[in-house]
Amino acid sequence: MGQENWASVSSLVCIFFSQCLGLSMKMKVKMNMNKASRKRSRKEAKASCSTSAADLSRSRSPSPSPSPVVPPPAPADDLQSSRHKRNRRKKSQRHREPSPSPSSPLRTRAAELHSANGGTADVPPSSEPVDAVKVVPSMDAVVKVFCTHTEPNFSLPWQRKRQYSSSSSGFIISGRRVLTNAHSVEHFTQVKLKKRGSDTKYLATVLAIGTECDIALLTVSDDEFWQDVSPVHFGSLPALQDAVTVVGYPIGGDTISVTSGVVSRIEILSYVHGSTELLGLQIDAAINSGNSGGPAFNDKGKCVGIAFQSLKHEDVENIGYVIPTPVITHFITDYEKSGQYTGFPILGVEWQKMENPDLRKAIGMKPDQKGVRVRRVEPTAPESGCLHPSDIILSFDGVDIANDGTVPFRHGERIGFSYLVSQKYTGQKAVVKVLRDSKVLEFSIKLATHKRLIPAHIKGRPPSYYIVAGFVFTAISVPYLRSEYGKDYEYDAPVKLLDKHLHAMAQSEDEQLVVVSQVLVADINIGYEDIVNTQVISFNGKPVKNLKSLVQMVEECNEEFLKFDLEYQQIVVLETKSAKAATHDILTTHCIPSAMSDDLKT
Repeated sequence: MGQENWASVSSLVCIFFSQCLGLSMKMKVKMNMNKASRKRSRKEAKASCSTSAADLSRSRSPSPSPSPVVPPPAPADDLQSSRHKRNRRKKSQRHREPSPSPSSPLRTRAAELHSANGGTADVPPSSEPVDAVKVVPSMDAVVKVFCTHTEPNFSLPWQRKRQYSSSSSGFIISGRRVLTNAHSVEHFTQVKLKKRGSDTKYLATVLAIGTECDIALLTVSDDEFWQDVSPVHFGSLPALQDAVTVVGYPIGGDTISVTSGVVSRIEILSYVHGSTELLGLQIDAAINSGNSGGPAFNDKGKCVGIAFQSLKHEDVENIGYVIPTPVITHFITDYEKSGQYTGFPILGVEWQKMENPDLRKAIGMKPDQKGVRVRRVEPTAPESGCLHPSDIILSFDGVDIANDGTVPFRHGERIGFSYLVSQKYTGQKAVVKVLRDSKVLEFSIKLATHKRLIPAHIKGRPPSYYIVAGFVFTAISVPYLRSEYGKDYEYDAPVKLLDKHLHAMAQSEDEQLVVVSQVLVADINIGYEDIVNTQVISFNGKPVKNLKSLVQMVEECNEEFLKFDLEYQQIVVLETKSAKAATHDILTTHCIPSAMSDDLKT
C-alpha cells in the first residue's frame, strides 16, 4: 500500500476515536445531570414533607397566628423503618389472597375476634400473627407442669416401675391454686411449676385428684410464685362455632404455644383417663402431648375449659377435647365443700331405649308418656331399694326424659340425661318419677358414686397382693389388665375377665375379683406352674369375697390341706405346713420383702 493510502487510513482512525470520545463525554455529562436532578427531587420532596408537617402543625395549633417552625428531620432509623414497613406492606399486599367480602363468614369472624380485642373490625393481615395472641389476656397465668412419676408394677405388685418425667400445662385460678389434668400428676413423686418467662421451678403440693373428671388441683407454698400474676376467670359454656384458643406447652418447644379453633360438638363424652362419661367439648384445634391441663379461652379471654385428650386416627385430624366449665365448677365446689374430692354420682341403673312403639304399647305406656326402661339396678346403689327392673324412668328432678334417653339442653340441642345426674353432688337427693304396672310413682333417691367390681383406678394406692407357696394372689383392676395385656387389653385379655369388666356388678361394697396372677416356680407347686390370671372362687369350701378375706382364711387355716377352687373347675391342693414353710424360701429367692402388702397386714 502506498504512503498516501496509509495517511488516509490514519486520518479516518483518528476521526473515529474522537467521535467515540465525544459520545462518551456526552453520556457522562448526561448521567451527572440525571443524578443532580434526582438529588434536587429528593430535596424538594423533603421540603414538601416539612412544609406539609408545618401546615399540619399550624392547622392543629390553637394559637391564632403561630410562627412557622420547620420540624427537625426524622432519625434515619425511623425513615428506614418506615420505608421498610411500607415496602413490606406492599409486598404482602401483592402476595395476599383476595380479601373476603364484608358479609363473608371469614371476614365476620375475624372482625369479631379483632373487635373483642378493642381493635378495628378489619381482617388483620396474615403477616401479623400478634393479633391472635391479643385475644388471650391471661396467658401469664398459664404455667408449665413438671412431674416425676413412679408407677406401681401391677404385675409384680411388691415393687414399682422405673421413675420417669413428664411435662404438661396448667393455669392459675383464684385462691392461690392451680388446675391441671389428673393424668398429668398420676402416681406423682414430685411436682414443680414454672411460670411464663421465668427460669425458676417451684415445688407444688397436690391438693386433690379427680380421676373421673381428669382434673387435679395444686398449690405452691412459696409466696414469690404468686407475685405479679392474675388468676384466670371462667366463662360460660360456649355455643357451637364459638372460637376457642388453647394455650399450653405442647411437645415441640419450650415456650408457650397458642392454637385456635372453634367448638364443633357439645355432648356426653367418654373420658379415657377416668373411664367415665361426662359433658365435654369437641374442638378443631390441635391438642398435642403437653397441652394437657392448659386452658381454652373464648373471644373475651375467659376460660371455657381444660384441654385433656384428642382423637388419634388415620382418617381424622385436629380433633381435640376440652373439659367444660360445668365439670370444672363441680370439681372445685366438691373439694371446697368437704376439703376432699368425693366424685361424680351416678343413678346406678342400666337402661334401655323405648323408641319402638310396640315395646311401649306392650309395657302399657300412654301415647304422651316417654322414658327409658330399667334393665338392671346395681346392688350396691341406693336406688336398689326403690327402682326395679322393667320400671320406666319418666323424669329426673322434674325434667322429662325422651324415649332415646335425652333431655332438653339448650335451644335446638338435646343431651343424655346422665348430664343431669352428673350435676348433682354425692349424697344429694333427686326426685325420680317412674312408671310401674301402669302406675306413676315418685321416689326421692340419695345419689352415690359408682362401685365397680373391677375398678378403673385404685386412686394412687399401691396394689394389694398375697403370696403363699409361690401362688401370687391379687385383685383385678383396669391398671392390672393394662399391665398384663397392654393398652389393647380390651382385645387381648381373657374373654371371661373382659365380660366381668364390662358387665359384672359388685354385690357388696367390699367385693373384689381375686385371681392367681402367677405362680413363682418352686418344688412345692409342681404341676401348677401354668396357672395365670385365673379367678379364685372359694377356699376350703368358703367363697372368696375379696383378697383380705382370702388372706384371713389361709393364715388361720388349721386343716391339713389348703384347697383353692378356681374357675373352669380347676382345683389347687397344697399341704398346709409345707406350703407355709416354703413361702419364706420363695420370698428370699425372688427378693420379695413381704408375703403380703401393707394394707392386708392390719
